Amino acid sequence: MTLQSQIVEQIRRMILDGRLRSGDFLPTTRALSEQIGISRNTTMQAYERLMAEGYIQTRPYVGTFVSAEIPETAFCADVCACGPKSGDITVDVSDANLSLRLENLRAHGIVNPHAKRLLADFWVGRPAPEAFPLKTWANLVRRRLNRSGAVLTEYRDPAGLMDLRQAIADHLGPTRGLTADPDQIIIVGGSQDGLNLIARLLIGPGSPAVVESPCYQGAAYLFESFGAELYPVPVDEDGIDVSRIPDVDRALAYVTPSHQYPLGATMSLERRLALLKWASECRSYIIEDDYDSNFRFVGSPVTALKGLDRGDRVFYLGTFSKSMGPALRLGFVVVPRAFAKPAQTLKALMNNGQPWLEQAAMADFMMSGAYARHLRRLRQLYLSRRNAALSALERHFGTIEVSGEDSGMHFVWRLPDGLPKAGEIERRALEAGVGIYGLNSGAAHHFGKAEESDRHLVLGYAALSETDIDLGIAQLAQCLGRNGATKPRSVRSIFVGAGR
Repeated sequence: MTLQSQIVEQIRRMILDGRLRSGDFLPTTRALSEQIGISRNTTMQAYERLMAEGYIQTRPYVGTFVSAEIPETAFCADVCACGPKSGDITVDVSDANLSLRLENLRAHGIVNPHAKRLLADFWVGRPAPEAFPLKTWANLVRRRLNRSGAVLTEYRDPAGLMDLRQAIADHLGPTRGLTADPDQIIIVGGSQDGLNLIARLLIGPGSPAVVESPCYQGAAYLFESFGAELYPVPVDEDGIDVSRIPDVDRALAYVTPSHQYPLGATMSLERRLALLKWASECRSYIIEDDYDSNFRFVGSPVTALKGLDRGDRVFYLGTFSKSMGPALRLGFVVVPRAFAKPAQTLKALMNNGQPWLEQAAMADFMMSGAYARHLRRLRQLYLSRRNAALSALERHFGTIEVSGEDSGMHFVWRLPDGLPKAGEIERRALEAGVGIYGLNSGAAHHFGKAEESDRHLVLGYAALSETDIDLGIAQLAQCLGRNGATKPRSVRSIFVGAGR
């Protein structure tokens, strides 16, 4: 862990443990650097991260102090007083005899629903194909094969290759503020497989499942298939509105705090702490789906919810589908310590593990430092493509209202008055050779009124070149009769939560 990360972690822990309270003054960056004998730049960068995450504030000519916005009741000393112990977990054996009504199963959108070749396709969640590190990957695969010996003819640990689990643990510390033992990490076949594993651990008929509204289809439909009772909770610019979670006990909450899917909000620190407190008080658990947190364009990376989780109530779900490619079918779950053995056992019942070769190559890719360099290149590439998409929309439609543009691989455009509904735009755009998607066809599930979802389009830009983005938006404007902007060029950042 870098010196910067160590400073951030220590100050964060002092705040969450109550040793530093709201309004307490912190030493200046110069005084702190002299006190511990490190570069002032390092302490300045650490303070910038803490300010970006809402822990501290700076007032000109006054000083730096602990943020007043963190409520006293949300400190981790109160939030996490009752973490789980091994004896707290009970398994209802009758869950193994679940009977599903197959005719009611629903599948989420996982591939581009438009089979025809398009001029530009703004489907969500696809990484840039030309950015895949093909030469490096081929060398890593060849090297592993050359020294594989009998590995290809043997069964491996269903929980995953230990080299990869260790590499993931080493990666999560400095990048997501998350400390995990490799034994807590289960390698799965992508996010959906990880959700399936957690659902098998925690959900039975009638189990309460709290979900964001709108939310990722794959999660909502999966929980529904296990017989869970869904409780949709609206989101706003600070993420899920924790104050509106219904009075349920022993529930499972599914959230996307780093980049809410689909609307894109980053959950505020206050909401994160409040959600952890809710989980502790209601004997509930949280799934943190961190599907595209590697791509943040504004400010410092935000600490994962599990990085704040002192009560061990969070299942952290990660995937390589967005950073490498979904065809690898590689993801991982970091489970609470008390669930490590049950999760490993259940994974063995689900399958005998993911393919060895892909795991081995990914472990080598990460441990060599090539993965970190790959992520840095992708961030710059996706930032340029995001800017191109925003500029093209401004050029043809004038002032635009968007949400989720500060990170990730997509943003949501709120349609202005005068344009048709999302479904009608989808139809017209497809006829013109452009793939464009509303919330429901963009792998999101909306629990609110139909007219609310009909005013939003989800634009995935990561897989398109800037030329294709310009061409696609121009073609979209032409088929909607908008050949040029009539208003000054401006992007207005908005957030419209469902059910408000």
